[in-house]
Amino acid sequence: MTPRIRRNDYGVLEPPALGEWTPELTVTVVVPAHDRQETLDLTLAALSGQTYPSHLLDVIVVDDGSAVPVHLPSLVPEHTRLISSPPGGWGRAWAVQTGVEAATGEVVFVLDADMVPHRHHVEAQLRWHHLAPYLVVLGWIDFTSGDSPLPSPCEVREALAQGHEDKLFPLSPHRHDWAEKIILDHDGLRTAPSSLATRIHVGATVSYPAALLRSAGGLDTSLVLAEDTELGYRLTQAGAVYVPDPDSRVWHIGLPTAMRDFAALKRYNDPYVADRVPYRRYLRTDPGRQWLVPYVEAVVPATGLAAGPAAGYEDVRATVDALLGGTVPDVAVTVTGPWAALGDERRSPLRDPGLDLRLIHATFEHDARVRLAEPAEDPSGDGIKVVPPFRLLLPAGWVPSRDTLERLVDHLEEHDGGCVCVALDETEHGVVVARLERTAALSRAALVARPGEDLDSVLDEVFGLEWVDGQSWGFSPRPAVYPPRRRPVPDLERVKAQHEKDVTRLRKRVALMQAELAQLRREAGKGRRDAERWREKAESWRQEAVRLAREQDRTVLKRAVRRVRNLAFPDN
Repeated sequence: MTPRIRRNDYGVLEPPALGEWTPELTVTVVVPAHDRQETLDLTLAALSGQTYPSHLLDVIVVDDGSAVPVHLPSLVPEHTRLISSPPGGWGRAWAVQTGVEAATGEVVFVLDADMVPHRHHVEAQLRWHHLAPYLVVLGWIDFTSGDSPLPSPCEVREALAQGHEDKLFPLSPHRHDWAEKIILDHDGLRTAPSSLATRIHVGATVSYPAALLRSAGGLDTSLVLAEDTELGYRLTQAGAVYVPDPDSRVWHIGLPTAMRDFAALKRYNDPYVADRVPYRRYLRTDPGRQWLVPYVEAVVPATGLAAGPAAGYEDVRATVDALLGGTVPDVAVTVTGPWAALGDERRSPLRDPGLDLRLIHATFEHDARVRLAEPAEDPSGDGIKVVPPFRLLLPAGWVPSRDTLERLVDHLEEHDGGCVCVALDETEHGVVVARLERTAALSRAALVARPGEDLDSVLDEVFGLEWVDGQSWGFSPRPAVYPPRRRPVPDLERVKAQHEKDVTRLRKRVALMQAELAQLRREAGKGRRDAERWREKAESWRQEAVRLAREQDRTVLKRAVRRVRNLAFPDN
């Protein structure tokens, strides 16, 4: 039975001690090489001295268009062959994928041509693969100083045989500090959240179950750099668990590009990574942008509308509009329905039984953020490489508030959960539910579930499943009138009622002002000493009336201002 690992906590597995177990899995080591004959000779010499059984191990060296074609030296593993990358591409990803397609082993082990592995390197990683079929295992890299003469292949092989390979090269002070810090800070990655564990995927020494690697789509051969980062993201979505093994040690001859020119490498990689790895949120801060791989894909079903209620079009449109207008900018919407059933035959346009479906099709046909798909299609749309980390399944007719989706995703990320089920309503047919799912969690559940087992129960076991109330998270039924009119009727009535209330209040105020003015005028006749006082007060009332006239009903109040002025200053 396949063991069930919760999130990335592989601590439930107990790997055997090195040299004290019996391997069974076959492994193909893929070595991409480009103009690295001298270091390739050392890599192959070290592979010939591995403790993993030679009859279970074969090696494929892939020449990636070297200026002087590489060749196999005399000291190589027993089952080693050399092939060339086919025409049509170039680069490390192209070469590695060539080797992956030619590999016959149950495990694919990628090792760069500037790496010199210790004798237990392959065995240390393969012992994990015997425990679970969805582990991605990484070696532990030591960097050489790069300023000392290289040993010969025979010296490398002899050092491995004697167990002295740790003395082959002077140790450089440089390390993969960022990766080692993530590993050590998270108990060997066992407590690392999904979006973080994938970051330490370094392809210079890594092994994969061949079936998992191929199901994830292999390497993206359109990339010349950043292919490891992108593949690590997709392997996470395929359900992988990452295991760094400090016993699988290897020398890296010299320093990699990331250490020699980090700024230039980052400048080059950022656009490619931003487009393909939604986890890198800091690279997606540009407003209004769209990306190859969305952060969230929302699936809204329109199935059955050809024979369904007349309100189907309004329901779907309200839901899709709310999703596209939310605070998550990189969201893509898939509307599923029987679009192929919409023929071009003559029909009554207004009495067409498929009218709602046609209106939905017309509304979103040319919106690049919306995809119209058949219900049986893969919701990811453009193939295995376009896999969003989150998927929202939302019934038509339900409208999330602007920040609902963002809050749900943040909640799922905070708890590294697998799924949030949102109870929207309860009808005679059951509970109406929206679901925000983590793609990696669904893939993991599918990998470990037994035939006929409830997938949600497995999902809860490996990542966690939570129920919440829809209203508290901002979901509501669509408005009765949708799409809204240019000046919605409810708002117009409210504004009109408030306007009439303000006018009534101001008319009463003007009447009081007029009464007080009349009283002052009567009192003014008793003596000239009071005249100045009521004139000043009348002026203040006049100014107040002018201000109110600007703020409210100008026609009514301008007339009142003139009357106040005439009363206060009859001689003018």
